[in-house]
Amino acid sequence: MGNPSAGRLRERVRGQVITPGSEDYDRARTVRNAMIDKRPAAVVRCAGADDVRAVVDFARDNGLELAVRGGGHSVPGFGTCDGGVVADLSPMRAVRVDPRTRTARAEGGATWDDFNTATHAHGLATTGGIVSTTGVGGLTLGGGIGYLSRALGLSCDNLVSADVVTADGNLVVASGKEHEDLFWALRGGGGNFGAVTAFVFRLAPLTDVYGGLMLYEMDHAATVLRAYRDAIAAAPERLCVFPAFHIAPPLPFIPEDRHGDRFVALVACWTGPPEEGERVLRPFRDAAPVAAEHVGPMPYPVMNSLFDAILPPGLQHYWKAAFAAELTDEALVAHVAHAPGLPAVNTAVHIYPIDGACHRVAPDATAFAYRDASFAAVIAGMWPDAAANDANIAWVRGYYEAIAPHSQEGGYVNFMAGDDQGRVRANYRGNHDRLVEVKRAWDPGNLFHLNQNIRP
Repeated sequence: MGNPSAGRLRERVRGQVITPGSEDYDRARTVRNAMIDKRPAAVVRCAGADDVRAVVDFARDNGLELAVRGGGHSVPGFGTCDGGVVADLSPMRAVRVDPRTRTARAEGGATWDDFNTATHAHGLATTGGIVSTTGVGGLTLGGGIGYLSRALGLSCDNLVSADVVTADGNLVVASGKEHEDLFWALRGGGGNFGAVTAFVFRLAPLTDVYGGLMLYEMDHAATVLRAYRDAIAAAPERLCVFPAFHIAPPLPFIPEDRHGDRFVALVACWTGPPEEGERVLRPFRDAAPVAAEHVGPMPYPVMNSLFDAILPPGLQHYWKAAFAAELTDEALVAHVAHAPGLPAVNTAVHIYPIDGACHRVAPDATAFAYRDASFAAVIAGMWPDAAANDANIAWVRGYYEAIAPHSQEGGYVNFMAGDDQGRVRANYRGNHDRLVEVKRAWDPGNLFHLNQNIRP
């Protein structure tokens, strides 16, 4: 992009336009996955929806790649590009809560920390993710699995409306009453249909939760997983528990001589009366002797940030994902066989329950099609040393190949890697063809293609 082009863009936006000659360029082009090293022609720190419209128009009219960045957590690095323009929404982080209607309006660059901080002040919440630094936008557009999914449904199930900058540069509001086809596609279809500059969510009463982590010896992994599988099926929907494999970080509740050891964990979040927390967790706690734990009452925003400290920016990321209708004995054997190979303290394998309220939404009611899946597994490979990339990527792939025969064909798009484009049809299953039609209507030129792409 020459100076005249950059100058024309600067004339149209209020936010900062950062180009390769700018002092902040390297910081502006960086995303959380350190494997991604792209050099865009310009990064625009958008000050509002009009700036986003200007960036969309500029990219389209000049035939440039367009990346839209919210929280910047995209594992494949879809929030940046080579030689194109980035609409960086991170300055747009305001969250406005209406306690009377129990709704919250979040701008497109808000994180779940921003959202939870604002809603918690009013004793309200909605389904967010597992890490509070994740962007509200990316999580919601892919579906939105989190601690409150069993009780409240996915994040996208709680979406009331969205302000969307479309490929032609218009700003439209999509909801159940206007542009219904676009609203349907946004709820699970990813960033394929436009740049969402604001989301309005339905909220539910919630302040404190009872939860935390219970660690068990890896020798008990098979026993813990079987006990979990049986107990979660009968657990009240206000309880989220998921099994996890982790290397123990240096935390006060873990004996110092066990730091760096591998454990199977159960991560729990009970949103009912705190005094009932110990009772509802008892079937899970009794799965095997607990080696270490940090469980008790805490504010929901604290629960939503428990893993933040081990996931700083700048790690190498390579992930794989799979849905499962059930955790078969064969699947559990595969998990137990591969989990001891965890390569770094940052790496995690989580198996999230997505039954309960998620199952009460029809598979064609939103773009998120796997309403018969009861579990969403993620092999989240994350480590600091780029020299370990080949070995660690091979471990992630080997783990996924072992559980794939015991899983459904598709997986959660928010957990997909850059080499998963071939799984897009499977990820949307029976909704794929309708998503193609919506894509043709709203983005026939595939301007928004830096995503798990639905081709028009």
